[in-house]
Amino acid sequence: MIKPISILMAGATLLAGCNLAPAYVRPEGVVPTALPQGGVYPEAASNPVVVADLGWSDFFTDARLRSVIAQGLDNNRDLRVAAANVLAARAQYRVTRADRLPTASLSGSATYTDNAAQVAAAGAAAGSDVESYSADLGISAFEIDLFGRVRNLSEAALQQYFATEEAQRATRISLIAEIATAWLTLAADQDQLRLSRQTLASFEETRNLTQAQFRIGTVSELEARQADVEYQGARNDIAVLETSVAQDRNALELLVGAPVSADLLPQGLNDAGATLADLPTNLQSDVLLARPDVLQAERQLLAENANIGAARAALFPSISLTASVGSASSALSDLFADGSYAYTVTPGISLPIFDAGRRRGNVRLAEANAQAAVASYEKAIQTAFKEVADALAQRGTINEQIAGQTARAESARAAANISDARYRVGVSSFLVALDAQRTAYSAEQQLVSTRLSRETNLVELYRALGGGLR
Repeated sequence: MIKPISILMAGATLLAGCNLAPAYVRPEGVVPTALPQGGVYPEAASNPVVVADLGWSDFFTDARLRSVIAQGLDNNRDLRVAAANVLAARAQYRVTRADRLPTASLSGSATYTDNAAQVAAAGAAAGSDVESYSADLGISAFEIDLFGRVRNLSEAALQQYFATEEAQRATRISLIAEIATAWLTLAADQDQLRLSRQTLASFEETRNLTQAQFRIGTVSELEARQADVEYQGARNDIAVLETSVAQDRNALELLVGAPVSADLLPQGLNDAGATLADLPTNLQSDVLLARPDVLQAERQLLAENANIGAARAALFPSISLTASVGSASSALSDLFADGSYAYTVTPGISLPIFDAGRRRGNVRLAEANAQAAVASYEKAIQTAFKEVADALAQRGTINEQIAGQTARAESARAAANISDARYRVGVSSFLVALDAQRTAYSAEQQLVSTRLSRETNLVELYRALGGGLR
């Protein structure tokens, strides 16, 4: 009984026809072959590290930050959604792939007919009940994929599955970078808050001195009021920064997906930095092709390419096969006896004569979707190139910014100390001393912001080059 159906199924599987999907050619030339160098960009580094192979636990050097990132990878809800999307795409691919093979089913039946009443009415001799039994194994309406329609639909589902996997990897990389940036932002705001509290103490001392001098008539009310303006401004800065610190922690815990213990939170930017000091810069732009978001766009392009093949195949006849092999007998004991076997084969062909242009419209739709996918893929590469180029541009000048801002802050502090000392002995005016204090405060604030830019720039460069998968 198995031999005929096996032959039919094997024959249907081996009937492979032409593939009408266009040959895939990866788009090229949308960005320069090398990443920017020279000018504001850093000099080519000799560091041979491949960023995509540099694990995040090696790149981030602060143990607290590594612990927070690990917690986020376990609990972040966006990452869980991305993982669920992968499972859904995998299941959809399995469903579509199953259409490429025939579905076999086994059925059996038993029929009992009471002939007594019919025999009596006809006046015939007494008869007996009629029994019939059957067992069948068959396939129903299996499409023989001569033109690759089912095969291309399966390929499209496979590429969409791969695309969701790449999307999950891209989400993981972005999450690591976002957690690190949020953690560093909290550290910088802690430094800003500490600076504002120190400045408040200095402004308070100046205000108290000026008010005392105003009461005895050695300074004007204008000077007393100006001292109070700076003091109240520092009070406001502290309140704003306290709010920012709380909001920074809320943002960090949202990214992590769980509360973060206080011992894992930064108290300020570490002078040693939270990441490796540098990354390679002498790279070719083809390293961007390995970024998950670029690979995701390419997988979607491949899926649309396969959809063109499926739409084109629908223009040709559809051939299906229904077949069964089984046994029938009037006695259950003879159901599988010799001579009781039978099989049927019913091929079918279908070609719509008139569909008002539906099938050709589907071809045009698939081709248009493929053109859009090409543009999306090229845009993904261009976006990746811009992100890396922007990060390199900042990297090339950030150390000079730090040096300049550090020297400015040191000079401003020295100038403030000198002006204050000259004011106290009556050599310099109060307005000069107050302006020096204000300048020093602003320079210190800008130095903290510049240090944060240096730290987040390395994180962004690491992310833009595709680091963080391991």
